[in-house]
Amino acid sequence: MSAHPSTPIAVATGSVSSGCRSAFLRRAAVELDLDPDRIMLAPRLQLRDPAIAHIGWALKASLEAGRPGGRLFLDGLGLGLAAHLLGRYPSAGLARQQLTKRQLRRVVEYVEAHLDQDLSLAVLAAEAGLSASHFRVLFKRSVGLSAHHYVARRRALKAQELLLSGEMAIAEVALETGFAHQSHLARVLRQVLGVTPAEIRRAGR
Repeated sequence: MSAHPSTPIAVATGSVSSGCRSAFLRRAAVELDLDPDRIMLAPRLQLRDPAIAHIGWALKASLEAGRPGGRLFLDGLGLGLAAHLLGRYPSAGLARQQLTKRQLRRVVEYVEAHLDQDLSLAVLAAEAGLSASHFRVLFKRSVGLSAHHYVARRRALKAQELLLSGEMAIAEVALETGFAHQSHLARVLRQVLGVTPAEIRRAGR
């Protein structure tokens, strides 16, 4: 680079095929709530972008100085560039997709029927017929909660229902709703509902 860092540079971008998607682009896509499996950059010829120029100059200066910031600094520049490109130059086809009604219904029904089992992201994604990374983005966009927080909330509400009935011991309720132990149940109930198992049990008497 021979220009001053404040001078915009000409940059050409293109579509990002599945074979050359960088880790930086995928990480940035997730942070921007985009589908990392479908990221694309709209073609731009002779594009003048001061932000890209500044990132390039920061990279050049770091390399010439012997990389004093180490890998962490360089990774930050790469992620910053990827986020800038995806945020400013996304392809028109990069729509803010959501789960279909059928996919969402299948996942919700599966969660309700398997609250006492391991409900990992991979398991739920398979139920929707998607990759885990794709499902993670679409589920949060469709429901407004991450899959992890959704499952925790459903387990807490089911536990509340069982505790109010008074038919099971607190430890049994914990296992029935997928919690590792009674203390785990108590912690999640406080986080989600703001109450303890004992308080819910007393309210049901």
